[in-house]
Amino acid sequence: MKSLCASVAWPAWILGNQPTARIIVASYSRLLSEKHSLDTRCIMQSSWYRELFPEVGLSKDQNTKYKFQTVQRGYRIATSVGGTLTGEGGDFIIVDDPLSPAQALSETFRKRATNWFDQTLVARLNNRKKGVIVLVMHRLHQEDLTGHLLSKPKNIWNHTCLPMISENKEIIYSIKKPAPPFLVPVTRVTTNEYKSWITASSARMTPPVILYSREEGQLLYPLDGGKEEVEMIKVELGSYAFAAQYQQNPLPLSSGIIKREWLKRYRNFSDSLSYVTQSWDTAVSTSSMSNFSVCTTWTKVGNKFYLLDVYRAKLEYPKLKEQVLSLAARWTPHAILIEAKTSGQQLVQELKTNSDLPIIEIVPHDDKLTRFYQIVPIIESGKVFLLHQAVWLNDFEYEILMFPETRHDDQVDSTVQYLQWVRDSSSRVAALRAL
Repeated sequence: MKSLCASVAWPAWILGNQPTARIIVASYSRLLSEKHSLDTRCIMQSSWYRELFPEVGLSKDQNTKYKFQTVQRGYRIATSVGGTLTGEGGDFIIVDDPLSPAQALSETFRKRATNWFDQTLVARLNNRKKGVIVLVMHRLHQEDLTGHLLSKPKNIWNHTCLPMISENKEIIYSIKKPAPPFLVPVTRVTTNEYKSWITASSARMTPPVILYSREEGQLLYPLDGGKEEVEMIKVELGSYAFAAQYQQNPLPLSSGIIKREWLKRYRNFSDSLSYVTQSWDTAVSTSSMSNFSVCTTWTKVGNKFYLLDVYRAKLEYPKLKEQVLSLAARWTPHAILIEAKTSGQQLVQELKTNSDLPIIEIVPHDDKLTRFYQIVPIIESGKVFLLHQAVWLNDFEYEILMFPETRHDDQVDSTVQYLQWVRDSSSRVAALRAL
């Protein structure tokens, strides 16, 4: 909805009222930005829009998904974060979702976005006194672009924050008319805050128009499932992602993302396990600085995941293959997951050719930290169970509780690989059932 309002409808409205206006709209993806541009152009070519703004027409000389122009020489340009804007300027610059959730976890992508904003985009404003820059996004990280702008001196930016669940009584006032010099124009304040910036000399003034208000705990928009649906969203996303994307209040990242109390315990399992999966994270060196090869063995009961065993050692390739065969003979897994990286490719090829083991080659698509955050909600919801006592338990707990600050993370990689695979498998089954 925010993109529809800010990137699609608003540019059409601006050009309808100011056909000479020059607008730049940017997003994290060039493809997404161009889609929004096409949607705006579709509105402006509609019969109802032409009836509403009969004097506004699109130029035939400049009418592409990247840039279209009015006959009055106003335009809308679509670009992406990091894109070049040489020779182009804007009276209105709109930045809509400069980072994807996955990119926000990367310091490299965050710095790329803030550097591009500070060093390239701001310089494209045609008139720094009269021009407008609008950033619209849901929060993703404390150091995302919103966090970067809020760290600057106060009163440079007007900040409107709309959490899904109101954390106090909220009142949003209109600032359409310039405020007197002794008032600071703000767009979101509580009743007490509003009182604090009305001075004694302005006590008789007519207060700004209230555009929107809601009580503490009230949802921003109604959901069919009410607050129960909100709780379901929170469980699915995890507390970190929910606090950022829905409450607009990203939590600080500590060295330990997983909390000990999230990991549940079990004492034993019967010998007849219905479905066993092994997840391998492989390495092929025994040097002191090399990684371990790790195999975690799991079973699934309902929507709960039980870690049965952890094997962890530094092995050269021939021994690694022998160990895969040995652990497979011990547990009789229904699936053996092996990541298709350098150390795993030869293993996958040989086992598929020379054995009847149920080998599944895994090709990861995101960086390690992003993949980890994708499975955090599963652990946070209490669905992962560890043995009450095991020789491998202390090392496993230390690594997963301290990630990403640990020296080794092979047990984490193996665990993430399994939980991602079983989650994606469940999604595929659900999709097939819906057909």
